[in-house]
Amino acid sequence: MATPTELNGAVNPLSEETYGVKVTDPCILVIFGATGDLTARKLFPALYNLKLDGQLPSHFGCVGFARRPKSHDDFRGEMREGVNNFSRVKPVDENIWKSFSDQIFYHQSNFDDDKGYEALKAFLKELDQKLGTKGNRVFYLSTPPKFFPTIIEKLGQHGLIYKKGKEWSRVIIEKPFGHDYSSAIDLQRFVRGHLAEDQIYRIDHYLGKETVQNLLVFRFANAIFESFWNNHYIDHVQITVGEEIGIGRRGAFFEEAGILRDVVQNHMMQLLALVAMEPPTNLSADAIRDEKVKVLQALRPVDMANFSNYVVRGQYAPGFIEGENVIGYREEQNVSPASSIETYAAFQLFIDNWRWAGVPFYLRAGKRLPKRATEIAIVFKEVPGILFSQTSKSNVLAIRIQPNEGISLKINSKVPGTGSPIQPVKMDFSYSSYFGLAPPEAYERLICDCMLGDGTLFARGDEVLASWKLFTPILDRWNEGAPGDFPNYPSGTWGPKAADEMLARDERAWRLI
Repeated sequence: MATPTELNGAVNPLSEETYGVKVTDPCILVIFGATGDLTARKLFPALYNLKLDGQLPSHFGCVGFARRPKSHDDFRGEMREGVNNFSRVKPVDENIWKSFSDQIFYHQSNFDDDKGYEALKAFLKELDQKLGTKGNRVFYLSTPPKFFPTIIEKLGQHGLIYKKGKEWSRVIIEKPFGHDYSSAIDLQRFVRGHLAEDQIYRIDHYLGKETVQNLLVFRFANAIFESFWNNHYIDHVQITVGEEIGIGRRGAFFEEAGILRDVVQNHMMQLLALVAMEPPTNLSADAIRDEKVKVLQALRPVDMANFSNYVVRGQYAPGFIEGENVIGYREEQNVSPASSIETYAAFQLFIDNWRWAGVPFYLRAGKRLPKRATEIAIVFKEVPGILFSQTSKSNVLAIRIQPNEGISLKINSKVPGTGSPIQPVKMDFSYSSYFGLAPPEAYERLICDCMLGDGTLFARGDEVLASWKLFTPILDRWNEGAPGDFPNYPSGTWGPKAADEMLARDERAWRLI
């Protein structure tokens, strides 16, 4: 078996040699937009847990970069509160926090201020001497997308990113990467003008979830499943990304994005690609991503002549969640009272290759659904013949991404007794129950992998473009006219009736989750 260093010069997260603690190079992580919600809720709890698990380099520093003035101690106090509230490991270990907080700093500047970048460059060199971080850098762009080009350009102009030498520099870019096909191409060209592809880490936190990572192992390390992973045995596939919450304080963002840009184009396409991909030739980052790209490029464009048969959009109305009254989308803060932005979308897609020919993939994503659930359901064909076809149900393999990460298989069984009724039963595996611990948060894995230089769990440029190429015509069609039936599903339901009708035309139905 190849050693970790033989796989594109980086440790691969799926190789046997890397099970256990990973050792990363000394480095400084600079978080742009550090006063935003993501930093306190996700990034610093992830960094603290990495520190707790011994996976941060001993020579490490983290610098928050934002426009608001504040001291190092002010910033440390805010991040401590975030770790207290959102860390998966509680309570906070005081000794670990003391050591960790000494590695946290703050730098105040506007994103377009040349003097701010020159001051940052001098400060980072000072920290290199103090912390022994050897000039290695990770720049995390946790900002609105409009600032991505400015920040990358300034980093390049002031010599903060570099392509050769003993030191390395990498950039993590949050989604969305572009807002349609054309803008994604423009952004890709711009970014590649300043960075090599192996320096760009387009983060999709779904790829850091334990169950998503396990998809490759589940499929390709278990011959029993891979042997029937095709159109001979599978009737259809359902992928659901549902949330019971509304848009909260994200009204201004959601008015520009909608559920398709926010969830479908990135998260759901990554899940679909991992489910449908062919076995990679090896476990290197490029080999895995090559196969994912092939899936996305094989997706059949939506038939615009029969658009409503394959695409459904919705927007939530007032309703009830867990017995409580909730407002509709148009009543949310920073939302137009006549908004036509979708909070729900459903699709019927086909992959035109030999493995999946004729197998529909049904996707649905929505806000204010009855519960939070992300699931991939592989629905198998009904049994042939006349023995049990009238009483048995289709076997279903359900892969739960969140919450309660795990896998279940629904099979048919005889009920005990003198009769012979058949009843579906589930064989269920839960990560937390079996292994006795909660899986690491997605951002822990992804930040660590970036420090290792492993891009396996990050989206490559051609993946992003292939996804946008599919969905941009759908967005264009939606932009041609406002829907006449918005809002069209009450909060606390599973979406508009048209989504149920889409499957009913094929004599199928959405799974009850």
